[in-house]
Amino acid sequence: MANPEDARPAAPVKSPGAGTTSEASRAAPKPPAAAKPAPAAATKEVKPEPNKLRRRLIWTAVWGYLAANFFMFLRFFFPRALFEPSTVHTIGYPSDFSLGVNEKYKQAYRIWVVKEPDRLFVIYARCVHLGCTPDWKPNENKFKCPCHGSGYTPEGINFEGPAPRPMDRAHVELDATGQIVADSSRLFMWDRAKGGRDQFNDPGAYIPL
Repeated sequence: MANPEDARPAAPVKSPGAGTTSEASRAAPKPPAAAKPAPAAATKEVKPEPNKLRRRLIWTAVWGYLAANFFMFLRFFFPRALFEPSTVHTIGYPSDFSLGVNEKYKQAYRIWVVKEPDRLFVIYARCVHLGCTPDWKPNENKFKCPCHGSGYTPEGINFEGPAPRPMDRAHVELDATGQIVADSSRLFMWDRAKGGRDQFNDPGAYIPL
């Protein structure tokens, strides 16, 4: 005869993995939260002490003074030379010029070559009033200063305007080959207003022809 207990339904058998996921997850310990970095300590600006700053400024001034004196000392061993344009020029033979005023070298050497029947001379192209360069006016047969209106004859003699005296003449001579050498650093003048002597007839003020 059958046993009544055998008729009870059997208890369901749980599979090994069923129903353990949520429980395992609840039971598993959570990883510790990452620690927040501690705030960086505020860096304090370190200021130099007043005494150290003062000493630093003093030493800077001392070394600067010594360096300046050292370079000034070196200047005596390396003098600075100023190169000025030459004032001596060879301008050709007397036969290269016709009678009258020649402006060939006005721009290059600031001179006019003037040839007369018995002599040749060179006028330095500078107005004696304030140093402007006059213009040669062949139609008017005169030099005219564009600055203040001084007028000069073809020989450079002043006759109008504020110019106090004639224009200066450069030293001229013939070299060994017979060419004219003009030197505008050696000037001949005639200051009539101050009773000065006429230097236009001195040796070197002209070349006799």
